Amino acid sequence: MPGTQLTTLTATSATSTPSPAAHLLPALPRHWRFPAEPASVPRARRALSDALPDHCPAQLAYELRLLATELVTNAVRHGADPDEDELIELSFWIADGHYWLAVSDPSPTRPVLKRPAPDTETGRGLLLVESLSDAWGVKSRPTRGKSVIAGIRLATP
Repeated sequence: MPGTQLTTLTATSATSTPSPAAHLLPALPRHWRFPAEPASVPRARRALSDALPDHCPAQLAYELRLLATELVTNAVRHGADPDEDELIELSFWIADGHYWLAVSDPSPTRPVLKRPAPDTETGRGLLLVESLSDAWGVKSRPTRGKSVIAGIRLATP
């Protein structure tokens, strides 16, 4: 699957000697692109699962996969034109004491948190995102579309 390997960067000078501050550089995010179609939801979930660190607690891994499932599903359903050959993007990174997920799609329309009636079959996705995340929000992309970003705090021992 396409994606960037999650690694720690080594800062170097012109002589290729690591900088004393190399340990301060963040890890590069993992990044995947998928067709905006329902079959991409399990592929995105599997890609994220494969990218999680070995030390990620099982419950946290489950919650991250659930978040990815919901965000990718929303992007497929609401963020892409089914008549166009459009892509959605999933990014995963660790920073600022959080595991972060971002799902980007080509639509500028921002998702709206709803409180659906008990007998309504859909519309609870962002409630789930809000419940699982310690922080979440939407950012416009500079060229086209938006990214929905959600973070879950790293487990503390």
